[in-house]
Amino acid sequence: MNGFVTLVGAGPGDPDLITLRGQRALEGASVVLYDHLVDARLLAGLAAERVFVGKRCGAHAMTQESIIALMIRLARRGERVVRLKGGDPSVLGRGGEEALALAEQGIPFDVVPGVSSATAVPFVAGIPVTHRGTAAPTRTTSRSRPTSRAPP
Repeated sequence: MNGFVTLVGAGPGDPDLITLRGQRALEGASVVLYDHLVDARLLAGLAAERVFVGKRCGAHAMTQESIIALMIRLARRGERVVRLKGGDPSVLGRGGEEALALAEQGIPFDVVPGVSSATAVPFVAGIPVTHRGTAAPTRTTSRSRPTSRAPP
């Protein structure tokens, strides 16, 4: 029996900025796998089991491969899993790798985008990411190097 995995973006840090759909996914989860950028207030009061899987440069609670394997194992056990990530899962968050692995294993999943700090933080500081006549192009880059699993 397969469960279900929802990849949820928690937003740029303030727990009030998670989407309603993301909050509903959390409330319906049986297990939440969360990163170090997730505000603890988002986890408070949840009935779900909570598993910290955060990674920081040089300090990983789990490898990416282990996180993916855990999501798959929990889903196959019938759990409703939320993979809660800071910002948006698709922006520098390995959400694509996780979605691809779930699809390859036939695990049903959904994605709930989050507000990315790449766009939210500058605007909160009074700097719009784009502004007609002044700033049109936008670029987001990463310091991370591609792994062998990354598509060419």
